[in-house]
Amino acid sequence: MPMDPTPMEPSVLISEVGPRDGLQSVKTTMPTADKLRWIGALHAAGLREIEVASFVPARLLPQMADAAEVVRHAVQLPGLTVMALVPNRKGAQAALEAGAHKLTMPVSASRAHSQANVRKTPAEMVEEVRAIAEMRRELAPGAGLEVGLSTAFGCTLQGLVPEDDVIRLAAQCVEAGADEVGLSDTVGHANPAQVRRLFRRLRAEIGEHAGAAHMHNTRGLGIANCLAAWDEGVRTFDASLGGLGGCPYAPGASGNVVTEDLVFMFEAMGIATGIDIHKLVAARAPLMAGLPGEPVYGMTAEAGLPLGFVPTTHLQP
Repeated sequence: MPMDPTPMEPSVLISEVGPRDGLQSVKTTMPTADKLRWIGALHAAGLREIEVASFVPARLLPQMADAAEVVRHAVQLPGLTVMALVPNRKGAQAALEAGAHKLTMPVSASRAHSQANVRKTPAEMVEEVRAIAEMRRELAPGAGLEVGLSTAFGCTLQGLVPEDDVIRLAAQCVEAGADEVGLSDTVGHANPAQVRRLFRRLRAEIGEHAGAAHMHNTRGLGIANCLAAWDEGVRTFDASLGGLGGCPYAPGASGNVVTEDLVFMFEAMGIATGIDIHKLVAARAPLMAGLPGEPVYGMTAEAGLPLGFVPTTHLQP
């Protein structure tokens, strides 16, 4: 009688950002109970890092008014790293007090987007990173601190963003105390050649501190850009179930990379994600129940898995 295959250690980390990046981009506010069901379904599918909330003023993003409650619930899920976006010290303190395992900060390489998004210049945000790194050491030394460099590949407000500015800013964030710095294609300007070039420069500049790829599918290149980042050694990728998301302060920003499609690509390539793709597709149900009428995307969910498809990740029952 054949034995069950031994589960493979994941070769790549898919960081689900839908409950934060996705929900902040829609007008409808998903009820807290629906959020918790959705996060639970994502966890059950094998996601081991989820960005569950953003600690920002509720008057600006009412979708995130329940951030502390969501974090307190999510940290009870076994084996899950709970992330929260924090744009400033007040948000960081609230996130750490709620128990977030990792803080992620949006530092924009575009001055125009930085002013629109957080009302600070990139240089002022580096000082905010420094202050939050010090707060983290005092309040929760075990918590992680990462920076996502927004508009690293271009900006709808500013236009071209010089690559030298991106790399210089990444180094400044590490010097200020960030554990990792990733690159975000906030408005979908990136192409695979640019992604390879910039991540290669990032790794050369900050070494092991080089972090995740956060790609958008605005012009249909999201998956191709993720593959280009993989080729350059990136092993953490942000994605959003159903492709939900975008930046409300960046005109034209739409469509995160679809988690289901990204997982399918890696699994089909023989790269283990640790995610059960059937349960992942099923996690779309609580998402759609909590946001009735909101469009969701994804070619894998629409087309189904190929006949005879065997994922690389073998999960024991």
